[in-house]
Amino acid sequence: MINWRNALMLLLLSQLGCRDYLDVQPEFALDAENYFNAPQDYELALIGAYDLLQGSFVSYWIGEIASDNAIAGGESVTDTEGLHQIEAMTHDAVNLELRSLFRWNYTGIARVNYLMENRDKIDFDGKEGIVAEARFLRAYYYFDLVKFFGGVPLVIDKRLGSDEVTQIDRSSAAEVYDQIEADLNLAIADLPWNQPVKGRVTKGSALGLLGKVQLYRGKHAEAASTLDQLITSGPHALVSDFASLWLAANENNAETVFDIEYSNQEGGSYGCLICLEGNAAPGFQGIRQYDGPFYGDGNSYNLPTQDLYDSFDPADPRRDVTVLDLDAFIASQSNPGSINYAEGAGGHTGFYNNKYIKRLSEIGLPDNDLTSPLNYKVIRYADVLLMAAEAHIRTGNESQALNYINQVRNRVGLPDLQSGGAQLEDDLWKERRAELSGEGHHFFDLVRSGRAANEITGFVPGKHELFPIPQVEIDLAGGNWTQNPGY
Repeated sequence: MINWRNALMLLLLSQLGCRDYLDVQPEFALDAENYFNAPQDYELALIGAYDLLQGSFVSYWIGEIASDNAIAGGESVTDTEGLHQIEAMTHDAVNLELRSLFRWNYTGIARVNYLMENRDKIDFDGKEGIVAEARFLRAYYYFDLVKFFGGVPLVIDKRLGSDEVTQIDRSSAAEVYDQIEADLNLAIADLPWNQPVKGRVTKGSALGLLGKVQLYRGKHAEAASTLDQLITSGPHALVSDFASLWLAANENNAETVFDIEYSNQEGGSYGCLICLEGNAAPGFQGIRQYDGPFYGDGNSYNLPTQDLYDSFDPADPRRDVTVLDLDAFIASQSNPGSINYAEGAGGHTGFYNNKYIKRLSEIGLPDNDLTSPLNYKVIRYADVLLMAAEAHIRTGNESQALNYINQVRNRVGLPDLQSGGAQLEDDLWKERRAELSGEGHHFFDLVRSGRAANEITGFVPGKHELFPIPQVEIDLAGGNWTQNPGY
């Protein structure tokens, strides 16, 4: 269709690990400057911008492994070494996982910017919706960058040439956040509550992300208003059976505010994880050399800790839905002696992420480690309720906060909380951990609540709130970007 290398000049001259080119007839008939001549061109460009969402598994992993929720695991301590460095808080500016996160998000931004640069080239029915979805995606990619790295180079509605890359500076975090909010507010105005195609973002997706951004910025009154609008006006609700949320057969339910869609109908390889159509996380988080019922074998990454398991009230059914105690599971089977698995030398806790794990009923095409159909739930309605509760606690409306928290607790059969003051705030953080562990939020909750230094071994205040800008990107930009403090 088009040569994306020419069409999408990446901000940092970085390229993806693989390149997919579609045949065009005649060859070279289209280029970046002669595209966007029909509505279909905008639709296809938008699909290209959505495509980079599949790399979100890296930020999801780090959100768990950098916290006290999980260890890196895997075959050895040099197997995906960057995750082990992050677990130990010894990571520096040379880290492949952080570089992938940086590159993939900027690739998504570049694809959005290419569409936005040409948004006025032609008019057609439905263009406002395409532009609104593109704005949401750009906000999402920039939010992932700013929460990891702080201020980053801000590029809007244009592609960059190689000479321009060395002339652009890092913007402040406030400037990046301002752009994110501007994009989301414009997207909210033009997005519908429901989309005919699953996986496309909605007004609720944009409201949910905007409320989260406002919370991260400390704009609590605005966050309360935004999230209340989503709660009172949107079509979302809690699903009655918490366990069913994590099965592929029950996806796209009323609790889904924004998720990333995956398919098990196309194979993949380890040579290009960003090229996959399936979700790589469940296979990576599966049980190493497992031979038994229900689960499939995997690579034993992102293993929950004893600390996470013990943090649950034993009466809370979310514990066993979230954390698989493998030995207990095996002992409960009718033939435990015939079930086998191996421990990876990268670390073993005895626990596995039971929300995103390979199951025999959900195995996709080879290599099935990489082709799970499980969607990644970026924003669930339960998270919206708990974010709204946090915003109301900060603005002094404790009764509304308790109402939202207790809706989440009642869904799993737990009694109402009746606390207030500092105890209510502590109860909120405990509730967020119980509800959302295994989903990539915990590290950022610890950082923004000021609890990270007390909960994460090796965490250095003033340094580890942010991750380092990858050194190779600084070098490619001519060395004129400052590094984050402490790195």
